[in-house]
Amino acid sequence: MARVSLLLRPRALGAAALAAAACWSTPSYALFEDSEARRAILEMRQRVDALTQASQRAGERSGDEVSQLRRSLLDLQMQIEALRTEQATLRGQNEQLLRDVAELQRRQKDMAQGVDERLRQFEPATVTLDGREFRADPAEKRDFEAALALFRAGKFGEASNAFSGFVRQYPQSGYVPSARFWLGNAQYATRDYKEAINNFKALLSAAPDHARAPEAALSIANCQIELKDTRAARKTLEDLLRVYPQSEAAAAAKERLARLK
Repeated sequence: MARVSLLLRPRALGAAALAAAACWSTPSYALFEDSEARRAILEMRQRVDALTQASQRAGERSGDEVSQLRRSLLDLQMQIEALRTEQATLRGQNEQLLRDVAELQRRQKDMAQGVDERLRQFEPATVTLDGREFRADPAEKRDFEAALALFRAGKFGEASNAFSGFVRQYPQSGYVPSARFWLGNAQYATRDYKEAINNFKALLSAAPDHARAPEAALSIANCQIELKDTRAARKTLEDLLRVYPQSEAAAAAKERLARLK
């Protein structure tokens, strides 16, 4: 048995050697392929990691850009709102300025009208009286109308004084012929016939074509009749018919002449 085992030992050693050789050669090839695969896998992982990091960085940059864009849009919106507020304020100020200007223009117009009215109180104005047109100062117009108001109120004494003062104060006034006519009538009413005749004659002498001239001539005749100067009255009435034949006073003159005869 021992001999057999000794005989078999070399064979077993050879087989073991062969088996060991076979085992040694096959794993070396497998190890080589596994390292290449690992290296490829590592490279692939590195690329994936790089791409992932790049994507993350891109995402971060994109997020930052979006955030920045949002902030910019928010700032722009705030600026737009501020501009709108400022525009509304300016519009309100402009409207207020327009109202202020309109108010100033209205006041200026009122002031100008007031000045014009005050100036007109002192400036001569065109007056039409008894068919005559002339320029008269406001004071002349005021004093004449005041005297005439006294006459129409039946205050003949006061009216006589007022018209006498008017003729003295405004001897060149266009009111004078009419003032003398009413002065004569006021004197006639107070039975101051001689002075009345003088004023009526003054009217006829200064303005024979005056609208009141025929009435003044008839009033002279009436004064003469009151003074019992029939001859003078008849002469005055005849002159009236000759000079103013178409006047209303001429018809009254004919009646008085008939009574005088």
